[in-house]
Amino acid sequence: MLVAIHQLHYLPWLRYFEKIARSDVFIVLDNIQFTKNGWQNRNMVKTANGVVLLTVPVQAFAGCRLDQVVINDKAPWRKKHWRTIAQAYGKAPYFDDHAPFLEGVYANSWSCLNDLNRYMLEYFTKALGVDTRLVYGSDLRVSGAASERLINLIRAVGGDEYYTGEYAARTYLDVPRFECAGIPIRVQEWESAEYPQLHGEFVADLSIVDLLLNTGPESSSILLK
Repeated sequence: MLVAIHQLHYLPWLRYFEKIARSDVFIVLDNIQFTKNGWQNRNMVKTANGVVLLTVPVQAFAGCRLDQVVINDKAPWRKKHWRTIAQAYGKAPYFDDHAPFLEGVYANSWSCLNDLNRYMLEYFTKALGVDTRLVYGSDLRVSGAASERLINLIRAVGGDEYYTGEYAARTYLDVPRFECAGIPIRVQEWESAEYPQLHGEFVADLSIVDLLLNTGPESSSILLK
């Protein structure tokens, strides 16, 4: 059983969803340390004026966990994000299919970053037609740190192979520890296939909304090319 593991992110990019689609089980790390200026509360979309970074404003103390991060909902970020997406993708072929969900997301008030990200992740996974089982790290309650914790997470869901990004495999994974545990590592070697986009030349590594609103039911097959 192939298992992938990743942090809970905001409007995740395509590479994130390729990992989900390729795996049998995807473990969502929702209780690890929050990374300032990371991708847990921001991502990129493509507009007529180029790539724009959408950031959810948060209140987070040093060293806090993701499940402790509070959204600063007093800032007008929801209005800004919805307006940016609507203006950028209003003429996309499949905008109308997903606009009610997106508009509803940005009409709601959110207090916890995890709640927002989880709600959107589960919608996008279903919209892609991906039936990979999502498991949240906070429900597994495993011990350990670094590679030891990853191995324990994989074992907790009955996995026997780990699907990881190339950067992780090269930098911080303790590969011998995985070998001793009898868990082979499969490295994600993936680049986005070009697909129809609005606003000029193709740009890779954008949020899933770019792929989904532009290609609709073809999105999952594009991810898996």
